[in-house]
Amino acid sequence: VAMAISKALVASLIFSLLVMHLVQATETNELTSGSVSDGSYGKRMDCGGACSARCLLSSRPRLCKRACGTCCARCNCVPPGTSGNFEACSCYAKMTTRDNKRKCP
Repeated sequence: VAMAISKALVASLIFSLLVMHLVQATETNELTSGSVSDGSYGKRMDCGGACSARCLLSSRPRLCKRACGTCCARCNCVPPGTSGNFEACSCYAKMTTRDNKRKCP
C-alpha cells in the first residue's frame, strides 16, 4: 500500500512540474511573440499617464482610459494628442473590436 501511495505521489509531482513548465513557457511566449510592435523593446511605457493625456477631452473618460490601457499594454505605445495621429503607432491603430470597429481611442 505504501508503495502505491509513493508512486502516486511521484506521478502527481511530475505532472504538476510539467504543468508549471508549460504555463511558464506560454507566458514567456506571449511576452516575446511580437506583442510589442512599435515602442521600445526593453522599456515599458507609462500607459496610465499616456492614456490620461489621450482621453483628456473624451466624453466618456473612464471607458476611453480602459480601452486605451488595453491597447497600450499590448502595443507599448499610444499616439500623441487627444485623437488621431494613428500613424505614430500602427499596432494601436490596427486593433479592432468583434464588430470590426476601432478598439483604441
